[in-house]
Amino acid sequence: MEKISRFNVVHRLRKRNLLIAINSVAALSIFFFGYDQGMMAGVNNAVEYYTRMGFAHEGEDGQPVITDSLLQGGIVSVYYLGTLLGAFFGGWFGDKYGRIKTIALGAAWAVFGASLQTSAMNHNWMICARLINGVGTGILNAIVPVWATETAEHTSRGKFVAIEFTLNIFGVAVAYWIEYGCSFYQNGESQFVWRFPIAFQIVPLLILFGIVWFFPESPRWLCKVGREDESRYVLERLREDGLQSTGRAEAEFQDIRNIVELEQKNAKSQNYLYMLFGYKSGKLHTGRRVQLVVWLQIMQEWIGIAGVTIYSPTIFRIAGLTRGTVGWVAGLNTVTYTLSTLVCVYTLDRIGRRWTLYWGSVVQGTVLFLAGGLSRVSIDAVDAGNQGRADAFGGGAVAMIFLFTMTFGATWLTVPWLYPAEIFPLEVRARGNAWGVVGWSIGNGWLTLLCPVMFEALNEKTLYIFAACNVITIPMVYCLYPESNQRTLEEINLLFASDSIWNWEAEKNYKLLVEQNPELVQAAARGHSVVDPERDIRNQPVKMSLDAGGMKSLGSESGDEKVSAQHL
Repeated sequence: MEKISRFNVVHRLRKRNLLIAINSVAALSIFFFGYDQGMMAGVNNAVEYYTRMGFAHEGEDGQPVITDSLLQGGIVSVYYLGTLLGAFFGGWFGDKYGRIKTIALGAAWAVFGASLQTSAMNHNWMICARLINGVGTGILNAIVPVWATETAEHTSRGKFVAIEFTLNIFGVAVAYWIEYGCSFYQNGESQFVWRFPIAFQIVPLLILFGIVWFFPESPRWLCKVGREDESRYVLERLREDGLQSTGRAEAEFQDIRNIVELEQKNAKSQNYLYMLFGYKSGKLHTGRRVQLVVWLQIMQEWIGIAGVTIYSPTIFRIAGLTRGTVGWVAGLNTVTYTLSTLVCVYTLDRIGRRWTLYWGSVVQGTVLFLAGGLSRVSIDAVDAGNQGRADAFGGGAVAMIFLFTMTFGATWLTVPWLYPAEIFPLEVRARGNAWGVVGWSIGNGWLTLLCPVMFEALNEKTLYIFAACNVITIPMVYCLYPESNQRTLEEINLLFASDSIWNWEAEKNYKLLVEQNPELVQAAARGHSVVDPERDIRNQPVKMSLDAGGMKSLGSESGDEKVSAQHL
């Protein structure tokens, strides 16, 4: 077997300390991701930047006058074409060469792209640089959530990922405040105002590249590629305190090994095209899972956060704020946004993924409708010369935007990134998560390309479109998305074994599988182990199937009724 380096932190840390260390590294990548997203909001408003790029000029009131909204949106959105391409490559590379090497590759690639952006001299240069930088981000986004979920325990998986995404929004906040500070340098007219914020993202990327080599590989990936001794060792360090063995690590390892053997009978031929259409996936139903994660990520953007994050200064100007006020108000919004993510840390593993999305959609849709209406009243008041009324209703619109971002941070921010990393079979988990990044890239790219055009043509009515999308998500989640909370990664295959797309049928089929195979429940009770198809509780070899209709009983090979695994 390949030896784990003696410098690896897995030899020095155990259980919670090791999990915290792993998630801190993952959070560093997520911080970069948030910073990179928030950065363009301030860059787009830098005089030297939009003049050099040729999509706007400074008006008499000091505000940017957009002359080419398609170019403005194109520079932002081409980044998401890069993330789409990077996600496909990162998912394939991660399943083949491991999570750690993929994270290092993504960080190095993103450093190169950020360097090109920092030195851009015209819009063609910037478009190419944004595309390249997007590839690096796509690689990281495809693999980091997978690494985090594969090392965490299923009872606290949501909490750890939610903590990581607190750092994501902290990155957005840092970007805003750095750009706000830079805007005062030489009256905001220097190249430094936009080049320094772009260059700053290189710092966390270099740290990430330097330290990730000293962290353990995913035990699930190690088992998948046959490095079982290393997998056992990493699991033991993650699950046991070293004083007295509870058997939890060994039970989890056996589940992983057995699932690997069963999945490989189906998933070994699963390329991206096969996954998209569910070809030859049998009871794994990978095609359904791909559609779920892609559309969840698309809707995450269309419920309004992409527009609010990147174009919040525009929204605040619509609400009647002056140029001097817009900068610090937008920055303050990111601070409250960051703090709101801590709500998800506490609630996500308690109320589950579905209820988190439900209450988020209800509040977000309501406040966006209100924000649009209040903005319209403010605009009309300005036209009528009633500045007092304009300020009052404009302040109300700004408050609604604050409430929207706070609610999003507590709900929809984390779940669409956690869910793809949870629901795919181990054999294709990195590629499955890559499909989630593809959905995010499509949603973001599509929206950021249209946002300048929408705000120019519809003004505050753009917010009504976002509000309507929130309404649409409620029946979508209720009907199509099974709950993954408090279920192990190995257990998810049972949840998606139903041939029906409807959530209630999936849950009914899951319960039937467990009732017809009580060993599954007993296995789970002895240490969070879920599927042990080769040994029952008497250590007798058994076989299993995900076909509930055919699973009448499980027996030993010595003479009891057998159930084929061919449908898995």
